Amino acid sequence: MTTYAAPRDGLPPQTALHTGRAIFTTAYAVIPRGVMTDIVTSSLPGWARTRAWIIARPMSGFSETFSQYIVEVEPGGGSDTPEPDAGVEGVVFVTEGRLRLTLDGAAHDLAPGGYAFVPPGMAWALHNAGDKPARFHWIRKLYEPAPGWPVPAPIVTNEQDHTPASMPGTKGVWATTRFVSNDNLSHDMQVNIVTFQPGGSIPFEETHVMEHGLYVLEGKAVYKLNSDWVEVEAGDFMWLRAFCPQACYAAGPGPFRYLLYKDMNRHARLRGPGGFGAAR
Repeated sequence: MTTYAAPRDGLPPQTALHTGRAIFTTAYAVIPRGVMTDIVTSSLPGWARTRAWIIARPMSGFSETFSQYIVEVEPGGGSDTPEPDAGVEGVVFVTEGRLRLTLDGAAHDLAPGGYAFVPPGMAWALHNAGDKPARFHWIRKLYEPAPGWPVPAPIVTNEQDHTPASMPGTKGVWATTRFVSNDNLSHDMQVNIVTFQPGGSIPFEETHVMEHGLYVLEGKAVYKLNSDWVEVEAGDFMWLRAFCPQACYAAGPGPFRYLLYKDMNRHARLRGPGGFGAAR
């Protein structure tokens, strides 16, 4: 059975040392699992019996396209109106517990590994109808339409129903589980799962326009971010601005897996947010 890392309750003891792995630079940030404690959560308007770790949000001069939450919903909690902003698309990925998603009037039960894409403007609700807390990742992005392409349709599925695609020439040691085809230009982002078998690597410094949020679901690795090598493990979050070089080696005895956000399939903006000059 696949398991996924998630924040836990409690605080470190008063005797704990302050030599952790948290770092924020102009190119990337690492938020280790140990700093995602109770006191850094937020309650969300419109949500009942819910708290959230907000681990990424648009920041001028850094990562500007998305926000990412880790959300914990107690039994009986949830929201009938989760999304507060117009024109926003979302992805829900369940890591623990069970959730009832109502999407455009249709009900869906989401178990761990459950994935849902919510198109912009579509009515939805999310509740914990079980008897244990449920946790999920919620990625939000302002949707950018593309001429000639319709708004993407909703998707409800589970990771277990998809076969990871091996990266070329890697014999399966580096593979990606995609929930959306790269050729579908209705989508301006993807949220995928990347898996490395022990010893697998990104054998070059990826340097590209896509912003990233990488939440480690399982395992450990040594990851190169900009010019630094950092150790990461299950429960850590890496946040990369555009053009931050990255590479990695899977360093543990088991698979190294992370949930990956990236923006894609759109022209670079020359005006307005993320571009030069005032919007017209």
